[in-house]
Amino acid sequence: MKPRERRKGLIVVNMGEGKGKSSSAFGMVFRAAAWGMKVCVVQFIKGKWKTGEQKAAERFENIEWHALGDGFTWDTQNPEQDIATSREIWELCKAKLRSGEFDMLLIDEINYVTGYGWIPGEEVAGFLREERPDWMHVILTGRNAADEVIELADTVTEMRMVKHAFEKGIPATQGIEF
Repeated sequence: MKPRERRKGLIVVNMGEGKGKSSSAFGMVFRAAAWGMKVCVVQFIKGKWKTGEQKAAERFENIEWHALGDGFTWDTQNPEQDIATSREIWELCKAKLRSGEFDMLLIDEINYVTGYGWIPGEEVAGFLREERPDWMHVILTGRNAADEVIELADTVTEMRMVKHAFEKGIPATQGIEF
């Protein structure tokens, strides 16, 4: 593995209406961890339910995981609470980035938060532009990525839904969605 001072960190955005934004990011997380990189995962929306990815991450000593948030915010009954929670999670993300401890930071579902206007896209892009170490990889996932974040990113992938089992009444499936 290249030492930090010889590495070019990338900003990666996975966005769009299709499935696979977080799953793709978790692939990068496990790939980096397998190479010995120290990785931090911060999840905005997922809430407290356990996922297969989180269970797999527990097998790695070099992955730190924070599943936060108040659950699926599009069903919110308390937007003020969701905004406050999102702000707290964003502060954690900034602290983890500033710590210099991690080679990769996955900020899972943050694009929803910027899309709702709870944290301005320019604030996220400005922070990454000004404070991210050159060697650190940062991945941002979720629908509705902010234009400022897309412009800053090195790689942007848009997932497009063609068909989804949920449309047939099939609920989220263990091993596929969680």
